[in-house]
Amino acid sequence: MGGFFGVVSKYDCVSDLFYGTDYHSHLGTHRGGLAVYDGQTHTRYIHDISNAQFRSKFEHDVHRLKGRMGIGVISDTDDQPLIIGSHLGNYAIVTVGRIDNASELIKHAFSLRSAHFSEMSAGGVNPTELVAIYINQGASFTEGISIAQNAIKGSCSMLLLTQKGLYAARDKLGRTPVVIGRGPHGYAAAMESCAFPNLGYETVRDLGPGEAVFLTPEGIEQVIMPSSRCQICSFLWVYYGYPASSYEGVNVESARYRCGAALAKRDSANVDAVAGIPDSGTSHALGYATARGIPYCRPFVKYTPTWPRSFMPQQQQVRDLIARMKLIPIRELIQGKRLLFCEDSIVRGTQLQDTIRRLYDYGAKEVHMRPACPPLIYGCKFLNFSRSRSELDLAGRRAIAEIEGRDCPPPADYLDPASDKFKEMVDRIRRRLALTTLQYQMLPDLVAAIGLPKERLCTYCWDGAE
Repeated sequence: MGGFFGVVSKYDCVSDLFYGTDYHSHLGTHRGGLAVYDGQTHTRYIHDISNAQFRSKFEHDVHRLKGRMGIGVISDTDDQPLIIGSHLGNYAIVTVGRIDNASELIKHAFSLRSAHFSEMSAGGVNPTELVAIYINQGASFTEGISIAQNAIKGSCSMLLLTQKGLYAARDKLGRTPVVIGRGPHGYAAAMESCAFPNLGYETVRDLGPGEAVFLTPEGIEQVIMPSSRCQICSFLWVYYGYPASSYEGVNVESARYRCGAALAKRDSANVDAVAGIPDSGTSHALGYATARGIPYCRPFVKYTPTWPRSFMPQQQQVRDLIARMKLIPIRELIQGKRLLFCEDSIVRGTQLQDTIRRLYDYGAKEVHMRPACPPLIYGCKFLNFSRSRSELDLAGRRAIAEIEGRDCPPPADYLDPASDKFKEMVDRIRRRLALTTLQYQMLPDLVAAIGLPKERLCTYCWDGAE
């Protein structure tokens, strides 16, 4: 994934930019970057944050930056922000999303003969520079943003720091959020609304799908109207969104409580305590425990000072190491107990398998698992929130391939919780993980917990709906 923060102010904005960007650190672990405009030039700093926190990498740069406008980004892979010189003027740009037709767009750009790429990433074109190439085809920034958004298949939200102000644009179908905040001296744009309160900003509104606005310290100008169709990623509320943030007016933590309560209403397992797999499973577990009146406990505590999120690294061995090292078991809360765990999801299941084994090693009598979403059947092709190389990495898809004897588009029966095929898939996953029972969230219950109409949500990874 990734996240960004931009600010325009009547006074120096660097402090707000630094802390506002830092509030997006949960969305990526590879690159961080800041750029400011001081009235004459754009200045940027980019650092590798794979082995250090964003703040520690940039704390010295902050004292060398000055300006009333700036943008920052936490990026999954690519160096950002980029500073671009064009007929539109100099500007800095950051993007978040996934460009599925990048090869096609690159080929078209080369056909123009005047296009070239200088920001090569791991031997390939930097996606943010590719977006800039298409923006530069416009007669204005507004037209250029529209050209880029219409050319991209996938998703791309962006911030453009120009010499006159800040453009904020949400991806065409609104798969990622962009929210506008108003502070005492100007405005800010962010992906996570949790960046606003401690900096003195109040949320003004979410941008609509495909909408773009131009921000100055004096106000907000809408430059591209939103479209009517929204497909915001449901996984924001299930997993990778921050609990204190709200998207489309729906708070993450509250939605997770409702998810847990929905799981509880369909469950009758006889257990001694309810727990969550930290961190995102904790909220679901609290909702579950409250709804059923079963004690909540923490058989695992998370060591957070140095261990990052485990879903980001592409190497399975590294993910497994991180997952193991950051969860510390408490024998007194495990031994002899029938434990029910709420988890945000079961993606690959490899880390969870090790976690469950450790529970039995510490004397657990039973281990029950309640994921807060349905089985993942399709790999996400719209965002980079998971680094799986193949859909067969997904526990659900792998179980289907084993049952069918081959990898194939999942028959409809596997999407129906009442079907024998679905039950066989779930039981195969349960046995692989050595669980006492496994019961997934039903998609209608998840949609109801989020509180938005299903047609405004992307549920592709569960039901293949586009």
